[in-house]
Amino acid sequence: MEFKINYLSFYLIQVDGKEENANKQYKHFQTLTTEEYEGNALKDFLDGELKKIVKRKVEKHPRSEQVPTKLGYFVVEPGYELDSNPNYNLFHKALTADSKETFKEASERFVGAYLDASAVRGGAFLVLSATPEKYFEDTFLFILKCDFEPKVASISDESTLIRNVQMAITTKNMKSIQYPYMPEEGMTEPGELKIHQASHARYFEDFLKFVEYGESMPEIMKTQVMSMVQEHVLETYEENSQERQQFEHDMEIWEASEKREIQERLDTHQVIEAAAQIVEHTPEAELKMKLGETSIKGLLADYGENIHLGKINGRYVLLVEADTIQFEKGVSPIEFHRPEELGEIIERIERKSADQ
Repeated sequence: MEFKINYLSFYLIQVDGKEENANKQYKHFQTLTTEEYEGNALKDFLDGELKKIVKRKVEKHPRSEQVPTKLGYFVVEPGYELDSNPNYNLFHKALTADSKETFKEASERFVGAYLDASAVRGGAFLVLSATPEKYFEDTFLFILKCDFEPKVASISDESTLIRNVQMAITTKNMKSIQYPYMPEEGMTEPGELKIHQASHARYFEDFLKFVEYGESMPEIMKTQVMSMVQEHVLETYEENSQERQQFEHDMEIWEASEKREIQERLDTHQVIEAAAQIVEHTPEAELKMKLGETSIKGLLADYGENIHLGKINGRYVLLVEADTIQFEKGVSPIEFHRPEELGEIIERIERKSADQ
């Protein structure tokens, strides 16, 4: 998808010092029209970048909280329209600008909001209004942040041979915002935008105060599990009872822990039923756990069907059913094993427990 640039504002951001003592400044270099952009060096610099940004995939509910590309939503209170959101109004103003001055004014508000963010780095800050050359006439707004390229040199003259370029910028790891979000060609979502930042730092999204991002899969699963556990508490323990207070205390510790141990609170039927509810909303939900030193990874949908957890003489046993077994890197003798019947293995485990 090729784009025609309607307007482009180019700013240089300089940051001296760190954290609270940082001195943050910006300088406006130029705001270009379509004709001015065509003959400008920025055209070669950005060639293909907008196409790359638009084609970049994004998930409404990513599998991890630390994904580089996120889908953002303008926060709107129930009963109110999008124009009640300050960030939306700013995007809309820049998107509908019909003169260089109007576009520059909206762009400077983006730069000002960016400088107020918790962590800001120097580089080039660009705001572009662009229209696809084919298919449909929707206008898109792109906000790009390019970092300085360290240790850049260029050929100079016979005496010095090379010279350092102190303020070279690069599109490598370029951060970007695309508005509106386009789920597929010809379709746009006016209440959504797409943000990309290659690093795990959240500073580039922090300057949009009234934009929220979809919950990740782990967050959704955690919410659903906590809801299920609370329902179990209400059914099992009387209000204000010592058992209920102890259970709620244990759950607070469980929720805050990064490495959590099995709680043994619900029976098999309850767990399978709860897992089915999660899978209904999130079919790709993953199951991850560690038994001793052995890590297990699979689909939550298989629990109770092909993956079973049990105990023998107080020790945990995981059973996994499958029609085939495949081996990857690292050859081992197990590849030539003729498996025993399950009953024989259980007998051996019971004998080992008895001997210990």
